[in-house]
Amino acid sequence: MRRAAFTLLELIFVIVIMGILAKFGIELLSQAYKSFIFSSVNNRLQSQSEAAVETIASRLQYRIKDSIIARRTTDNSFVGLAGNTDPDIPILEWVGTDIDGFRGNTAVLPHWSGIIDLRDPNTDATTLVSPGTDTGALNTLIGVLSHGSGTGINNAAIYFVGSDSDIRTGYGWDTAVGAITTQNEAMHPIRSNGVANQFVPVNGDTGADNNFNGVDVYEYYQLAWTAYAVGIDDYDDTTKTGTLKLWYDYQPWEGESYSDENTKSAVIMDDVSTFQFRATGSIIKIQVCVKSDLIEEYSLCKEKTVF
Repeated sequence: MRRAAFTLLELIFVIVIMGILAKFGIELLSQAYKSFIFSSVNNRLQSQSEAAVETIASRLQYRIKDSIIARRTTDNSFVGLAGNTDPDIPILEWVGTDIDGFRGNTAVLPHWSGIIDLRDPNTDATTLVSPGTDTGALNTLIGVLSHGSGTGINNAAIYFVGSDSDIRTGYGWDTAVGAITTQNEAMHPIRSNGVANQFVPVNGDTGADNNFNGVDVYEYYQLAWTAYAVGIDDYDDTTKTGTLKLWYDYQPWEGESYSDENTKSAVIMDDVSTFQFRATGSIIKIQVCVKSDLIEEYSLCKEKTVF
């Protein structure tokens, strides 16, 4: 009885063809897998780095523009950001306007109006009348934003728009000097006297330096209850990366620093290799570069210009 079967030559041809298909098929699968990994990592880094620069920019855009500095971590020294050309200063700091309080409540009424009524008879060297301001509601909001840390309206300060300022002394950046104890600097520490639309000097009305006597009081002001700092923390010399952090809930005008134990911080992004910033006039450019933990030597940078 005759049976159909492959000849030896046919088997050799089949084996050769299967080997060719296996070789190129594996290479195609490998390339497809590598492309998928690269695309996945790239998309993740794109979205995370974009979110990082947007997070920083969203706070920077509400800065008191004259207050921004660059700080060295080696000796805690600082310089005004405008005109600085040193790319190796790691920490960016600024005093932020209380934009949340200015936006107000559900009735779209601000908790502070940004206006001092210079003609009000109650506005004098010891009291500033701010129509449309609700210091009680503002105190509650600051308490919520500071997560119940005890920060409130009595830790706030105001900045008169258009006033002169000295970056060295006006904001409290020099922790060696300590808190601002007079009212003749750029930041004016204030407190509530229990009247909803009034601010008084934080040091009361004792002594000429502790009130607004002799101080140029302007009609428009900005209110601040915290400064902000951004920089890379926990830098690893092996991976050349660290954690990009935002520090907040500290008051330089009270002698506090971003590195204090009670200062709060939030992680913006991990595996960050570079955080750089430059200023031209009042315009700031920030750059965040992040490295991949899956693809060796692959990094991605995002930039943002803040006006």
